[in-house]
Amino acid sequence: MHYSEKIKVLFRLSFLYHRASLDPIYDVMKDDPRFDIYFSCEDEKERRFFFFTRSLKKEIHEKLRKEGLKVTEEKSGFDIVITGDTIRDVHLYGRTILAFVNHGTGIKNILYRNLKSQPDTKYIIFVEGPYRKRKIIEEGALLKNEVYVVGYPKLDPIFQGKLNREEILKRWNLDPGKKTILYAPTYKPTSIYALKDAIFEYTRDFNLIIKLHPYSWRGKYAPHSQHKIFEKRMEKYPHAVLVPPDEHNILPFIFVADTMITEASSTMFEFLAIGKHGIIYNLPYEKLRHHDGTPILGEDNREFLKNAFVHIDSPEELPAAIEKALNPDDEMVEAAERYRKELFYKLDGNASRRIVDKLFELYREGGHENIP
Repeated sequence: MHYSEKIKVLFRLSFLYHRASLDPIYDVMKDDPRFDIYFSCEDEKERRFFFFTRSLKKEIHEKLRKEGLKVTEEKSGFDIVITGDTIRDVHLYGRTILAFVNHGTGIKNILYRNLKSQPDTKYIIFVEGPYRKRKIIEEGALLKNEVYVVGYPKLDPIFQGKLNREEILKRWNLDPGKKTILYAPTYKPTSIYALKDAIFEYTRDFNLIIKLHPYSWRGKYAPHSQHKIFEKRMEKYPHAVLVPPDEHNILPFIFVADTMITEASSTMFEFLAIGKHGIIYNLPYEKLRHHDGTPILGEDNREFLKNAFVHIDSPEELPAAIEKALNPDDEMVEAAERYRKELFYKLDGNASRRIVDKLFELYREGGHENIP
């Protein structure tokens, strides 16, 4: 192996919203002369009229080119492939170091299900802390994979002080004199239908940011009704902002929010990591199942982050929950600190650097794998 040659790297985006997790790694690599970096995004699709699905690859690749990024449709020939999800046609990528940085580290089982569906593939998995590594092993998803605990690269820009609260609030025309609430439901299972009115009515004295999961806009994995519910209500509530679908990065909204509301979104992890307290809408864990009968959630969301976040069972509990989350008592603060120690490794803004260093080390050691 000739180390004088550039290391050819592909950032393989399944969907544009994965960039929030992968861009901090690119930011470390882009000024490093050792790396020759390319991007691709092939899975983004939009469904219309119930059955017609249209690929958005062409538009997305053009957008990436306009940003000055090198775009490719090639799959093989890369020394390192970095992905935010498991890859269905993984055999086409050939002999490479396949680095997996999960796009959302939450309480859903999908990560473990996807890994177990590819027992002959070896991913180099970078995780945010000891909890995730333990879960991968407990769920029987380790297989041929290697897991490295590095921290949370998605949050590096926050810990590096790159975000500006005043600029973000101004951009979205939000009142800097008010507290800000972020509503970040996932698409499945979701609290959208339970909170669709309460989320507006009980937040009138605050800024309200509604950031839907990207799937709630595309119509393929969730119905278009999920975004239409909020679009038709926006005119009545000037305190609210519905983040449009082309704004894929939730990081600025996590940063400016004083509290957040979700049910099972990975944003609860990110909010906890940056030292804030949120609200979790309880769901019937035992009833939430995939089509094959396995649980959708890997943790009971009625118990997860208990005592650190406020849990509610009905929309009417929102006002008191908001007050409590904005003014956490000592027990909540102590519980949150315990969870941070269990869930995260070194929230110091250097997780992306640790990933790049490990990938270079694996490359130097000849760590390419034959992908069947």
